Amino acid sequence: MNIEQLKQLAKRRGFFWQSDEIYGGLSGFYVYGHLGLLLKHKWENVWRKYFLSLDENFFEIETPDIMSEDVFKASGHVESFVDPICICSRCKNVERADQLLEDVLGENFEGKSPEELLKLIKKHNIKCPKCGGSLKEAGELNMMFPLTVGVGQLSKAYLRPETAQGAYVNFRQIFEIMRRKLPLGLAIIGKAFRNEISPRQLLLRTREFSQAELQIFFDPQTINQHKRWDEIKNYRLIISTAKSKKIVKMKSDDVVKKCNLPKMYVYYMARVQEFYLNILKIPENKFRFKELSEEEKAFYNKYHWDIELKFNSTGKFSEIAGIHYRTSHDLERHEKASGVKQTISIDKKKFIPHVIELSFGVDRNIFALLDFSFRETRNQIIMSFPPALSPIDVAVFPLVNRDRLPEKASEIYRHINKTFVSFYDSSGSIGRRYARQDEIGTPFCVTIDRQTLEDNTVTLRDRDTTVQIRIKVDDIEKTINDIIDGKIMFRKAGKVVYEPKD
Repeated sequence: MNIEQLKQLAKRRGFFWQSDEIYGGLSGFYVYGHLGLLLKHKWENVWRKYFLSLDENFFEIETPDIMSEDVFKASGHVESFVDPICICSRCKNVERADQLLEDVLGENFEGKSPEELLKLIKKHNIKCPKCGGSLKEAGELNMMFPLTVGVGQLSKAYLRPETAQGAYVNFRQIFEIMRRKLPLGLAIIGKAFRNEISPRQLLLRTREFSQAELQIFFDPQTINQHKRWDEIKNYRLIISTAKSKKIVKMKSDDVVKKCNLPKMYVYYMARVQEFYLNILKIPENKFRFKELSEEEKAFYNKYHWDIELKFNSTGKFSEIAGIHYRTSHDLERHEKASGVKQTISIDKKKFIPHVIELSFGVDRNIFALLDFSFRETRNQIIMSFPPALSPIDVAVFPLVNRDRLPEKASEIYRHINKTFVSFYDSSGSIGRRYARQDEIGTPFCVTIDRQTLEDNTVTLRDRDTTVQIRIKVDDIEKTINDIIDGKIMFRKAGKVVYEPKD
């Protein structure tokens, strides 16, 4: 499977496609179709349920996409949110220099100066990917989208380049509302906007994207502890340090000692890894934490580990999330710029809280689900999404369009559609209908046949094995929920009436 196959499937079946295609397309912007949006909403809801449950003092808020220029002056974005660019001397195509080197050489070049990047481009004789012309340095470009707000006396503002600042400028207000307790987690799922120089690889590099971020505010003197540490101290993390670059598995306790990381930080590393391996079902050999070097990481991050997945469609690891220890950098800057105190007092101790940030690119995670679910078997494409994340939970079919079967199927569909995202289909042969649902990732198909009219039972089909069992109509919802929750194996949930020969 390659990225072009994924692109074609995504468009044909309604997951996503490039924006404004009837006018030639707008680079770096994508439309989510009906299936893509269902998939995205399910991922976001699973993320909410998992991460907000890690502490009773974690909450979700929503902040505006447009924020004052003052916010981004204070945060440093106006001054330093820039990327190095190079330009083709022949066709004038502009490329992001470090990403171009990464695409060609397969290494990370973040943190290098424009001059260093140009030297590497010349050393490796890298040419313009569009016309083959020679490349020259063109300096740096601020990636934010500026705009003006109001009429008459206009105010300068920006589309936010990250959701994080919404949590920082509202921290003190929410801290007071929530009865002055730490740690305090503020989650935001929303849009961010960056004027990406050379967007490519579908949802992996876009100009408008969604983030799911959790900012955890805490007393810096508690960073070497966590009340639930014993739950994960023996959990083995998959890591690649900046020094060795080798991928190894190491107990959380040993990561603290050998990588010189605080327990609170490592605790959240473990929870993030569990999210990917246990909830999203990403294979272990496709996952790693990658430590960024001093040159690569942002200057305000004391610790910075990226979560990377090795995609089947590209054959290489790409960043999809990160864990950052931002210290008190952001709150201190906003206190200085606004004049509003961010210093708090707990048990007569005054301090500015520190922050651990869990940051996820939602669209990149959707791409990951599509990439890892794509299978070619049984002479067709099957999207083997984890059942809890599949866009459509269950499809309902009458075996044939006569003998009162459509009426019974419609009745069952209307009932289970109150519990699950369901789809009704009576068009074509039953085999074609199964195949259509396999291609969009529907994990279960309910078929109504003549026996249904006799004993009120239906067949339930499993997408990945094609095994069919017979269950009572009244048990459909419970059976499917029990299978999704792992309480019962599919074959044990009813009487097996069909099993493939191979």
